[in-house]
Amino acid sequence: MMLKYVKKYWYFALLAPIFMIGEVVMDLLQPRLMATIVDEGIKGLSNNGVGDVELVIKTGLLMIGLVIVGGISGILSGVFANLCSQNVGNDLRRDCFKRVMYLSFEQTDDFSTGSLVTRITNDVTQIQSLIGMLIRMFVRTFMLFGGGIFCMLSLDISFGIVVACAMPLIIIFVIFFIAKASPKFILLQKRMDNLNAILQENVAGARIVKAYVKEDYEIDRFSKANLSLLSTQLYVSKLFSFMSPVTNIILNISVVSIIYIGKINVENNSGLTTGEIMAAITYVSQILMSILNMANIFQSISRAKVSSFRIKEVLKSLPIINDGKFDGNTEIFGEIEFKNVSFAYPDSPNVSVLSDINMLIKQGETIGILGSTGSGKSSLINLIPRFYDVTSGEIFVDGINVKEYKVKALRNKISIALQKSELFSTTIKENIKWGNLNASDDDIIMAAKTAQAYDFIMDKEDGFDTMVAEKGMSLSGGQKQRLAISRAILKPAEILILDDATSALDLKTEAKLYHALNQNHKNLTKIIIAQRIASIKHADCIYVLDKGNIVSYGTHDELIKNSSIYQEIYESQLKKGGNDYAK
Repeated sequence: MMLKYVKKYWYFALLAPIFMIGEVVMDLLQPRLMATIVDEGIKGLSNNGVGDVELVIKTGLLMIGLVIVGGISGILSGVFANLCSQNVGNDLRRDCFKRVMYLSFEQTDDFSTGSLVTRITNDVTQIQSLIGMLIRMFVRTFMLFGGGIFCMLSLDISFGIVVACAMPLIIIFVIFFIAKASPKFILLQKRMDNLNAILQENVAGARIVKAYVKEDYEIDRFSKANLSLLSTQLYVSKLFSFMSPVTNIILNISVVSIIYIGKINVENNSGLTTGEIMAAITYVSQILMSILNMANIFQSISRAKVSSFRIKEVLKSLPIINDGKFDGNTEIFGEIEFKNVSFAYPDSPNVSVLSDINMLIKQGETIGILGSTGSGKSSLINLIPRFYDVTSGEIFVDGINVKEYKVKALRNKISIALQKSELFSTTIKENIKWGNLNASDDDIIMAAKTAQAYDFIMDKEDGFDTMVAEKGMSLSGGQKQRLAISRAILKPAEILILDDATSALDLKTEAKLYHALNQNHKNLTKIIIAQRIASIKHADCIYVLDKGNIVSYGTHDELIKNSSIYQEIYESQLKKGGNDYAK
């Protein structure tokens, strides 16, 4: 799967190793030229022991030139490798995020937010780093390894004994360390998931942490997760920290061996020169260091393999909520019907949240849904835009089963404002306009006025251009809810769902909001979920839920007469308070 991302930037992936070949060739030529300087320029072996200064200068200048060529080649190789890896990383992050945006709630819950953050950031970075390493350092490492052996053996075949003895030792150590470290990479990423989850929870819930004076508790929780991550990282680092000294020991033994073999050959008048011995030492260093680089590459491959698997899990996760074929054009507008609907959450399939729900809502009607906490109110409305699918039964929007709609077409018909108002770090105007990017300023103002947000917006120094802090922290709960409702009203939808979206408003402001909503949007079907009877008293029909069942329904006056549960709620909320704000 990852290969298709690299193919898109094949020209960068090709140019990087080509220029790296140029750099490696320059590196392999240097020891030979240095041998020439020592043997001919200084010792003058071919000139009766008389050195040749001119040869030293010419060869030295040639070496400098080759270094410059090699340096330029290395720089260009790095540039093209980075262009390839960075673009691949960018594409991977974009595609992962796009996939996450289309996952169902069930799937995002399974992954967890912290894990998704780690996958889109850290795991993609691991893949990105590996690609950069492979198309650059992979070529360098294996060329130095093979070229070094060839060049060293061309000096004297006996030097091959040193390589033959040293290589197996290093390879055994490399395999050992990688085998020990690889299982820890999965654990490392999981512990990073956990750390990100704790960090996200505490940043998002900073007010609650401070309100309950739990800073020390959360610091301790974060420290434990961080220490757990650190211990795993240290374990891996300690393993690989042994590789360098082991390699250096073998390298030094190899250098001593080269010198010793060279000494024997010189004593035996085999024709081996001092310069060639020096070149052999350089070549054996290049060979053994390339093996160490191979270890680093295989370490990166092992780690990136884990990251690749985690990224593939995201990219291959097909949305559980699948598109139908219907594009949403209907002759009926804003009509909703529930037929024998039952629902259980996927992680608790044996626990029914809703049972045998039947309901018909006509265009332009205002429907209230009332019930105690956990009665299934939010679960009920989550089924309309297919945030979840019903376990059994059917839901129809404008006479068409919701499963037959294209998901985008269905959700374009529905506008939602929730109790927890999600706002973005931009201006008030942009937050409202998010409901309809093509809306005019007049439309935005009208939506704000309907939602009773206009006055407090205009009281601010910059009005609609006032910046909203992250998650709306610069606004009160009621102000955030009114902006969220403004956004929902601005969206050109047929159905408006307010899921306890006025809980932070006083009853007077709430009454004004519903009055303006009914006046300005008469044809809009409105579903209001509320804890307060005052919020839904004037609805065309009120459904009372209890333990996932509709226990009664009707107008306020009808329920006061016929529903004991409704009467109890009414008595507790309105009569005992001494004032009936719902008038």
